[in-house]
Formats: sequence, structure tokens, C-alpha cells
Amino acid sequence: MYSFTNDYSEGAHPQILKALMETNLIQHTGYGMDEEHCGRARDLIRKEIGREDAAVHFLVGGTQVNLTVIAAALRPHEAVICASTGHINVHETGAVEATGHKVLTLPSPDGKVTPAMVQEILDAHPDEHMVKPKMVYISNTTEIGTQYTKAELEALSHICRRNGLFLFLDGARLGAALTSSANDLTMADIAALTDVFYIGGTKNGALFGEAVVILNPVLDEDFRYMIKQRGGMLAKGWLLGIQFETLFTDGLFYEMASHATAMADKLRKGLEEKGVSFYSQSVSNQLFPIFSDETIARLSKDFSFNIQARMDESHQAIRLVTSWATKEEAVDAILAALD
Repeated sequence: MYSFTNDYSEGAHPQILKALMETNLIQHTGYGMDEEHCGRARDLIRKEIGREDAAVHFLVGGTQVNLTVIAAALRPHEAVICASTGHINVHETGAVEATGHKVLTLPSPDGKVTPAMVQEILDAHPDEHMVKPKMVYISNTTEIGTQYTKAELEALSHICRRNGLFLFLDGARLGAALTSSANDLTMADIAALTDVFYIGGTKNGALFGEAVVILNPVLDEDFRYMIKQRGGMLAKGWLLGIQFETLFTDGLFYEMASHATAMADKLRKGLEEKGVSFYSQSVSNQLFPIFSDETIARLSKDFSFNIQARMDESHQAIRLVTSWATKEEAVDAILAALD
């Protein structure tokens, strides 16, 4: 059985494993304070985004990043805005609410937050008898595979800055977004338009790890205290540094993401040729084709995937995800199974 369930079913790229093995018996300073790997990884990321003033912190996973960043940024009475499909609203077991902060949502057909949505929530929370919106959370790519254009991100950045809101971009699948055929953003653009974002390693060929990039110095104040308090400070922090050092040496981060999106492009085109319709207009590494219940039952005998939504009495949307390690033969196989 081949899995299209997610993009973290495999271990890690061989170059990352090689780097970990080569440094395995070398002693390092802990907690992300080593200069050899964490320090160099920070410098590589700063160079990539063109911001020498950026603060870079390494954490293990996305939920951990989201709850730590949001809890660090907000005062007790403040709240975060996101789409109803947002990861912090749906797939984090109420982690943000558990830190004491309300998640304010509006429905979004394409999974994206718009300036109009932000303004609607601001208008609905005018005074101290309600929580105060203070942050906008977005994902790129979104939870349903769509992505932001540069113009859309600029518009969001503008309304956030005009209203004193922090803009936080979840980059768990940032590699997929930046290598998509629809993309017109660079990582430097994202750094210029957000207050904080993170670069996902877990879903792009690392064993684990996310790099939090803080552009607004207000958000970096005491951030390491927050990492520690929220359980996110890895004693063997150099293991994260080594991975991001490897990812941002010789373009490996983009190379792996490009493979994932290329496999998704091949799969999407094959499905389109068969007349398959989709739940969302994704050109990233997450696809959401709609099949009959009978077809889904047949496919599930040989392929693993998630059900996304029921469309009607006899059809459902499923999620197919490609990764840095997806083999072309697997894409060919699932397409052939639909003949």
C-alpha cells in the first residue's frame, strides 16, 4: 500500500541523515545556543530573506510554534483572527485557547483570510466588553492547498499595520507554496510583509523542526522564555540547527519542495484528464479530488489517504498529498487505478 496521507510519512532526506551522523559524536552547546550549526543556520536563513536583523528560533513542530508565538505576542485580553479552516482553529486540540486566547474565525471558501474579513471582525469587537483582536494568523499554503499571491499578502499586511495587528504566517508547507506554479512570492517578500513567520522542515524532508523567523522586535522580547515555558526548548537543539543548516545549503529546501509539487502537478493533470473535479483549486502538494463512494472504497485497498468532506449522498472529497520522497511510479499507479 502506498500512502498519500501526508508529506511526513518518510524519515528525512539522506543529506540530513548524513549531516547528523557526521556530527553525532561531537559535543555541542545545548538549547539552540551553539554557533557551529544553529548559529550558521540562522545566518543562512537571514541571508535567504535579506534581513540581518531577523531573530530566528528553532522548535520541533508546528502546533508548538503556533501556540508559543501566539501566547508570546498577545496580552490576556487579546485574540487572534483566522479562517474557519485555519490549523489553529481545527487541528490543534484547542492549544491556542488553552493558553488563554480566543480564536476569532469567519468562513472562507478558499481557506484564505481577506482584508474584508479582518475588518468585519474588527467592527464586531469595538470595545472592552469583548476580546480585542490583535493578531491575524494565515497559512501558506492553506489547509486546503490554496496559496496567497503577493498582492493578497500586501493587502493583508496593509490592513494589519493600519490597525496595529500582528501578521503571523504559518509556513508548515511554505516550501510547497514557494515552488508552486502559481507562486509570485519570495521568502524575502514574506519577511517584508509579516511580523513573524515560520519555515516548515517537518513537512519538507527534515526529521522534525520548524524555524521561527521574527521580524518585529517587539515579538522577540523574552521569546526564549516563552519557548521554555511552553515546553518547546530542545536540550539537544543543535539537532535542529544541523537540519536547517543542511536545508539552506545548496538549495536543498527548494529542491525537495519542487519535487513534491512536481509530483502533485503530474497527479492533478492526470486527474483533470480523467474529468475529476476538485474540492479546492490547489496547485500545491495537497490535492482534493472528488470521487464516488465506490471509487474511494476501491482506491483505499491499495492507497492510503484522508477523507476531507462529504459532498453529497454518494460522493466525497479526499486529500492526496505528495512529498519530497513521492515516487513517480506511485502517481502512475493511482492514476492507473482510476481507469
